[in-house]
Amino acid sequence: MSSRRPDSFDGLGYRGREDPTFAGGYSGRSFNNSSNMELHHWVTTPPDIPGSRNLHFGDGTPQFETAPAPSGAGDDIQSDAPPSDQLNRFAGFGIGLASLFTENVLAHPCIVFRRQCQVNYHARFYHLSPLTALGVMYNITKSQGPKALWKGMGSTFVIQGVTLGTEGIISECTPLPRELSHKWNPKQILGHLVLKGLTYVVAMPFYSASLIETVQSEIIRDNPGILDCVKEGMGRIMGLGVPHSKRLLPLWGLLFPTVLHGVLHYIITSSVQKLVLYLLRHDLPKRAGPNSSSNTVQNMLDAYFPELIASFAANLCADVLLFPLETVLHRLHVQGTRTIIDNTDLGFEVLPINTQYEGMRDCVNVIRREEGILGFYKGFGTIVIQYSLHAAVLQITKMIYSTLLQNA
Repeated sequence: MSSRRPDSFDGLGYRGREDPTFAGGYSGRSFNNSSNMELHHWVTTPPDIPGSRNLHFGDGTPQFETAPAPSGAGDDIQSDAPPSDQLNRFAGFGIGLASLFTENVLAHPCIVFRRQCQVNYHARFYHLSPLTALGVMYNITKSQGPKALWKGMGSTFVIQGVTLGTEGIISECTPLPRELSHKWNPKQILGHLVLKGLTYVVAMPFYSASLIETVQSEIIRDNPGILDCVKEGMGRIMGLGVPHSKRLLPLWGLLFPTVLHGVLHYIITSSVQKLVLYLLRHDLPKRAGPNSSSNTVQNMLDAYFPELIASFAANLCADVLLFPLETVLHRLHVQGTRTIIDNTDLGFEVLPINTQYEGMRDCVNVIRREEGILGFYKGFGTIVIQYSLHAAVLQITKMIYSTLLQNA
């Protein structure tokens, strides 16, 4: 379990006129100075892309700066000026919002079906191909209604809120750094990873409850509320109010695989995102060419899309590399909770979960012995569907944004 984002959420942050990185060369605006009001416009900068993550403190979206207007330009300046700041901010917000919508809403059916495949230990079809996965997902929707593949979506947002809140509280109450500066050292990295691990430990029982909501069949669900995962998570901690069997693993038995998966996911995501960002930004001067000053549209796109592409590539790499570990983790969390899932072979029946793993090592050995190596990759076809949808939305959004800028 880990946040889909590798670092603190600052996508809606907006750097105002006081930012020295772009305000240099402009005198401070005074409302009592009429000359300043006539000579200077508002100096603004596009907001950071919602949903983007800066891996290090001080990193931000590269800003597109407009060259100051030459003196005596007259009324012809408006026809050659770049798009207005209002359109700029609106477009940046729309791009980030489209990315967030794809990750958390449009991709949720893929996440639901993937988790059901992972915990279905006696499934005959592994759905390694997106075509077979789409067929069964259609059958489930046809027999149970469209809500069948969007179940548990509210609880996933609650888990993200719990994770971010816990991380903030722990970082404020301890010397563990929430962000790493450029001048990091091994001690800071270790403290940062310890902070992440503690965050996953606190969020673990709530994640377990959210996981059950996403894999539980819609046929037997009682329309749980959005905060039921919090109530069930607290019940799991205190051992009250949660139906379970003797096969239910204690929380301390889930600590190691949960923290291992979360920390590894964070390390892979952060490393890949930083690498892709470096490559994209390093390649910008080469792609810009000698006429880059006149290529306004490309400059604006270069200001927004590198972080989205880097986040896309980072999450894809982490999900693919850690897919086997995620399968083991989900089976351990669901065991003993009396969960009923949909039949992922056909999509028209329901099945109980009756596994009896003794721990992480036993789960790995049993899957390898009874289901083969490919048993760790059940439902892998949904990864292809999920990230294909994400890539398509990013490309369509980029085309729309380019059109808006060219017509502005």
